[in-house]
Amino acid sequence: MSVETKDQVAVALHYDKGSGAPRVVAKGRGSLGAKIIEVANEHDIPIEQNEVLAGALSHVELGDEIPAELYKAVAEVLVFVLRISGRAP
Repeated sequence: MSVETKDQVAVALHYDKGSGAPRVVAKGRGSLGAKIIEVANEHDIPIEQNEVLAGALSHVELGDEIPAELYKAVAEVLVFVLRISGRAP
């Protein structure tokens, strides 16, 4: 395991418009974090690299909504994802 993989943190979010805040659906560090990124890449799921946000989200329990103090940061990521996927202006 490389240093990069050892320290890799990944958090996957799921958001359905109208169903509350985004939820943490996967999270991991090291090889598990690398696997989450690998699966996202295999399924053409956009990835935003933000080490600070990933670190904060890694403390949210699986299945829980993100905390209100992270709404703005996550909203910026969602806008980025929508833009690169062609679903937002």
